[in-house]
Amino acid sequence: MTRRTKGRTAHHAGHAAEAAATRAYAARGAQVLETRLKTPEGEIDLILRDGNALVFVEVKQRKNNTEFASPVTARQWERLENAANHYIMGCHRKTGVQPVCRFDVALVGHDGQVQIIENARSFDTY
Repeated sequence: MTRRTKGRTAHHAGHAAEAAATRAYAARGAQVLETRLKTPEGEIDLILRDGNALVFVEVKQRKNNTEFASPVTARQWERLENAANHYIMGCHRKTGVQPVCRFDVALVGHDGQVQIIENARSFDTY
């Protein structure tokens, strides 16, 4: 398999994983606000409204269940936090309200099953 083909395959697999995570959250009653939101600080895979919480979700696809440990690196958390804070500041400017927020990780197995880890990391606004 060529490098280009591998990249294309990974890209499509990432979209499929995000779609599976979106369906899992929708089945739980969450409202999808944004998908693949790009900010100057980084990309957020999913942003949801779950009850009164604003949820920032990092979606990780895994080939097998043994890969579920430590799915997000410190650098990825930093980018996600910065992107989330950018989004929150925009919400605050529009509404004047600081929303309750959380970070989740959605792990998607090769079989399409989704494991949601709520509050995967504490949320500290800057």
